[in-house]
Amino acid sequence: MQTSLPVALSAQIAMEKRMETIANNVANVGTAGFRAEEVKFESYLSTTARSRTAFVSSGETFISTRTGPMNQTGNELDMAISGDAWFAFQGPNGTAYTRDGRMKLSEEGELLTLTGRPILDVGGAPLLVDPAGGSIAIARDGMITQNGAQLGAVGLFQMQPGTQLSRTDTSGVLPDRAPTPMLDFNEVNVVQGFVEGSNVNPILEITRLIEVQRAFEQAANLTQTSERSLDSAISLLGAPK
Repeated sequence: MQTSLPVALSAQIAMEKRMETIANNVANVGTAGFRAEEVKFESYLSTTARSRTAFVSSGETFISTRTGPMNQTGNELDMAISGDAWFAFQGPNGTAYTRDGRMKLSEEGELLTLTGRPILDVGGAPLLVDPAGGSIAIARDGMITQNGAQLGAVGLFQMQPGTQLSRTDTSGVLPDRAPTPMLDFNEVNVVQGFVEGSNVNPILEITRLIEVQRAFEQAANLTQTSERSLDSAISLLGAPK
């Protein structure tokens, strides 16, 4: 059995998936709160080939939770998280989570994400301020104050170890298990007037893209060589004697 062809094909499939994730990461370098997508590959050993032959899996994607840079905006409706936690908002299919703390006000005074989703407190309820009540202040624990009155606190949530995340609503994520509400703000807190940027490293991603493209071309060349070798063998074996 010729093993070089299926091995090369498995490599091309894996690298194509890696190129897609890198391209998506690069496209979101400027997206606030965006989390880069990575791919984990595994090697499988063939039990049918005559010699030890390893194939690469198509890859399993996961969302990186590395922290992005904090950018000062001075906007009182912007907030960033210092530490390992997430904001909550009402997504199209239930509660979702994000590191993008850019807010806007509805006409009724409801705090919304830039995509129009209600931002939630620790109990999962929307937050309201007086749209004509003047400036608001957001404390380290997320407490919102306006005209000296406390109006509620922005909810902070921490993902449990081993949580798998999927994407929703630009920078939002959906966990496969419920996160834990944050009650201790010594190591995790809210910073008003800042926005967390994407955690994508553009130079590193472009370097990876070049490396993957070159590896893909090498695998494609191997595929072509294997096909020519197979065609030649078939021609020789099928030639009349």
